[in-house]
Amino acid sequence: MPSHTVPFSVLDLAPIPQGATPRDAFHHSLDLAQHVEQWGYHRYWLAEHHNMTGIASAATSVLIGYLAGGTHRIRLGSGGVMLPNHSPLVIAEQFGTLESLYPGRIDLGLGRAPGTDQRTMLALRRHLNAEMDDFPRDVQELQRYFTATQPDQPVQAVPGQGLNVPIWLLGSSLYSAQLAASMGLPFAFAAHFAPDMLLQALQIYRSTFRPSDRFPEPYAMVCVNVVAANSDRDARFLFTSMQQQFINLRRGNPGPLPAPVEDMSALWTAAEQFMVEQTLRLSIVGDRSKVRHGLQTLLRETQVNEIMINGQIFDHQARLHSFEMIAGLREEVIQENQIN
Repeated sequence: MPSHTVPFSVLDLAPIPQGATPRDAFHHSLDLAQHVEQWGYHRYWLAEHHNMTGIASAATSVLIGYLAGGTHRIRLGSGGVMLPNHSPLVIAEQFGTLESLYPGRIDLGLGRAPGTDQRTMLALRRHLNAEMDDFPRDVQELQRYFTATQPDQPVQAVPGQGLNVPIWLLGSSLYSAQLAASMGLPFAFAAHFAPDMLLQALQIYRSTFRPSDRFPEPYAMVCVNVVAANSDRDARFLFTSMQQQFINLRRGNPGPLPAPVEDMSALWTAAEQFMVEQTLRLSIVGDRSKVRHGLQTLLRETQVNEIMINGQIFDHQARLHSFEMIAGLREEVIQENQIN
């Protein structure tokens, strides 16, 4: 059960809209981070993706530093760093650097997937025959780099050693839920693109959680897509950008974030429509009343400790307005959950 305070947070993929550049995306991300800090959001995470012309957050730790330097209080972090792409020591050094520069504000969320295609994995110098079971060992190695230096420790993360940067495990299936529980780590579920196992993953995580020194109790977060606007029609219109993006991704043709359209019917087949609607079925899209009800339902059904909002919206001002509307609903959402 969550406490009476349920923070709202932000996931940002640094989207590159059609006609824009990565530089534009970075400036929009900083502007969004500065606004959501004022609106009371708790943390702001960026996700690692590669070889995707519509997502600018490939150098995740660099972008975290840029946003941390332009904000004051909000926590910045990765949602996530795809650990199979990197050596744990390099990630420890990067996030140790961030924690040294912005103490008490940095999170390290870790994903198990590569976040890209096989050719790009080779370009990242990944070994395609590496066992996925390397992931738990890599997480443990990373943890050691953030704890106090041991007398016989031959390799140290400098900076990083002893800084205790919070590590989260991210997942879209049951694997990371089980691993996070066994390691006593906080867990974030990616319901914004993989809703199927949400409730089962949360149940497994909570029921098998082993307390750790830093996290004596389970701490679960869920990420969902939310698009809020002044009317249902406006929100559904804005949401078509994300729907088109998923179609393009499934067609193997990822590109810039498409402009919204009034009618999707000519842009997808019946099979594609079914796939997109299933993938995005937990998305909350609508006016103030509809979004409030959707968030209340989500919190009641999941009882998570924190809700993270993803909003892939083409127009930057419309994106700001959506996040501002959501922030204004937080107290009502929490109060309703307490009553019930």
